[in-house]
Amino acid sequence: MTKKIYGADIIVDSLKKHHIDYVFGIPGAKIDRLFEALEADPDAPKLIVTRHEQNAAFMAQAYSRLTGKTGVVIATSGPGVGNLVTGLMTAQAEGDAVLAIGGQVQRKDQYRQTHQSTSSVEIFRPITNYAAEVQDPENISEIMANAFEATQGAKRGAAFVSIPQDVDDSLVTGKPLPVYQDFGQGPAAPDAIETLAQEIKQAKLPVILVGMRGSSAEVAGALQQLISETHLPVVETFQAAGVVSRQFERQAYFGRVGLFRNQVGDKLLKASDLVITVGYDAIEYEPRNWNVDGQLNIAAIDTSSAQIDNNYIPSLQLIGNIATTLRQLSYQLLNYQISYDAQQLLDQYKAELDSDKKAPRSDSDDISDPLAVVQATQKVVNDDTIVSVDVGSHYIWMARHFRSYKPRHLLISNGMQTLGVGLPWAMVAALLHPEKKAIAVVGDGGLMFSGAELSTAVALGLDIMIIVWNDGGHYDMVRFQEEKKYGKAAGVNFGQFDNVLFAQAAGATGLRVDKAEDLAKVFRQAYNTKGPVVVDVPVNYSHNIDLANQIFDSEF
Repeated sequence: MTKKIYGADIIVDSLKKHHIDYVFGIPGAKIDRLFEALEADPDAPKLIVTRHEQNAAFMAQAYSRLTGKTGVVIATSGPGVGNLVTGLMTAQAEGDAVLAIGGQVQRKDQYRQTHQSTSSVEIFRPITNYAAEVQDPENISEIMANAFEATQGAKRGAAFVSIPQDVDDSLVTGKPLPVYQDFGQGPAAPDAIETLAQEIKQAKLPVILVGMRGSSAEVAGALQQLISETHLPVVETFQAAGVVSRQFERQAYFGRVGLFRNQVGDKLLKASDLVITVGYDAIEYEPRNWNVDGQLNIAAIDTSSAQIDNNYIPSLQLIGNIATTLRQLSYQLLNYQISYDAQQLLDQYKAELDSDKKAPRSDSDDISDPLAVVQATQKVVNDDTIVSVDVGSHYIWMARHFRSYKPRHLLISNGMQTLGVGLPWAMVAALLHPEKKAIAVVGDGGLMFSGAELSTAVALGLDIMIIVWNDGGHYDMVRFQEEKKYGKAAGVNFGQFDNVLFAQAAGATGLRVDKAEDLAKVFRQAYNTKGPVVVDVPVNYSHNIDLANQIFDSEF
């Protein structure tokens, strides 16, 4: 007897052919056959059931960023797919390949006032590379193929496929399609590479600015080959953190840019007469911030042509595979040397950058200084530790001062600055690498955005350490900027919460740093404790207003 093949089975077939290891989501009546199919097939991706669809989308995003493959999230119709919006918007903005599969009411009910009926494709079309609804069960395979391809294009991003309930439940007679083979890209045009090499040789101070599409392990390896040959200085965006390895830190690393124009990297970019952007996207750090007067000479190395604006008009574009382009450029720059004058200036900037290792302030015995928390985190991890950072004041401190030496080991949301990503991202790091501890750095506000997943982490036995920067119940990143602009803050107080009791109620270990002098000791205890551990760290943000003054008044 021939086995019956349903629409859901074709979807699972597509997931398997694309070698997806995990799918994340929450079931519902309009998509339940797909969940049944996942559970029934021993070769199907492992299903991770979450507490909220938004967190499931964040997890799919982290899966993509850490593996390079497409992350997959599944939700039911109506509010289920609605809860995916923030996650897909974030993935799209930050270049992460995410495919969302959403349930939908039966086709006959789509134009009626029916329970959970909504035009979901219209919701997702503006915030994805591809959005489609399957109307014929025999077309499931081709739509899935196109959706996967859309996530992995020249500019990676999100895709959405809507599956009406009766399509999910329908019998399918046609054979599913094979996997569409990626054609790949070659290097940029040889004459463009040669031209850039000549411009670098003629420039007084060429600088490389690496962005999100330059943050893969492959590109980082090619970049390090170029650094080894040329000793060119590198500035990272927040999402490119770690592309400069420890081996080349001394000669090439000049900090990160991504929020506010007052970092060493900003000064170096301003002083440069040739900025070479590598996989840079304007959403990471708007050109008006680092090319204020629009006069910088820019060459762009990327997978697709640049979006032009008043402050970003590359005079030369090298479009193609970034890694192979960088390798070809290295061959053109054999025996290149930075000039003596340029090296003297770089040495000054390096000394300024390294001053971030200064001792933290000690204004209180029981509240830790932000820099002390960053330094304690740095000491407890190693180069292989994956650290995810949520959004808040802590994100400014971590992005500026925490050193990372491997690409995509310091995970930051800077395209959308989305609150709540820290915990779900760390959970996926622990899923993919159970042999090592994953770290989430969150604020007391951000923890509550996705804190329900702590119980999921406990159920899965994930080895994660969640460091909560606790300022007593405020959205502090908003607070200190409002105080700077208006002299007072409004709408930023949400009240204190006992994070240790919360952790224990979820079945996790809860620890608190009661004295600032115990910070390192408590961090070591947490790092050496198996399973989910929440560490509550009372933090002193009183000096953030000084940071704000520096931020808004900064001029070079």
